[in-house]
This record gives sequence, C-alpha cells and structure tokens, in this order.
Amino acid sequence: MWKFIPFLLLGTPLAANPIAEVICAPTNQMQARLKQQFGTTRTATGMRSPEEMMEVWTDSRGDWTMVVRYASGTSCIVAMGEHWSEVKNPA
Repeated sequence: MWKFIPFLLLGTPLAANPIAEVICAPTNQMQARLKQQFGTTRTATGMRSPEEMMEVWTDSRGDWTMVVRYASGTSCIVAMGEHWSEVKNPA
C-alpha cells in the first residue's frame, strides 16, 4: 500500500489510510497518474447522480482507490485501501 503519495498538483505528502483530505485534479490528469505512476486500472464504476460517477481503481496487489468523477471535468480521490477482492456470486 502507498504509505505517502505526493500526488498530482498538490505537492504535499498525504497519508494513504485514512485519507485526511480529498485530492482533486482534472480527470485526464488523474486517470493518467493512476494508470502510469501507480499501475492501477479502473475495475468498477457506478453512477451516483447525473453529475457524479464513482470509480474504483485497483492494482495487482489488491490496493484500491475510490474516485468521484464529476461532469465538470474534475475527479477527486475520496478513499483508498488495500486487500480489494471481487465477489463473483454474492449470497
């Protein structure tokens, strides 16, 4: 799990768990950073409202990042963690 993330435009280290503040950036920059620097892929999405889409980004180690993507073109990291697992057939 990422212990500190000097992320995007803020330049300030941020404790990964729990997340102390929301990290926002233009969506294209956020997605490029999640893919290229952290090796994550978007594995789940869901609409929260007509203006907001929730996304879960995961990596091969099970680390996960939850992002809110806004229709305005901004995305914000709102939560992160580890040990993500998919439930194929929920009871």
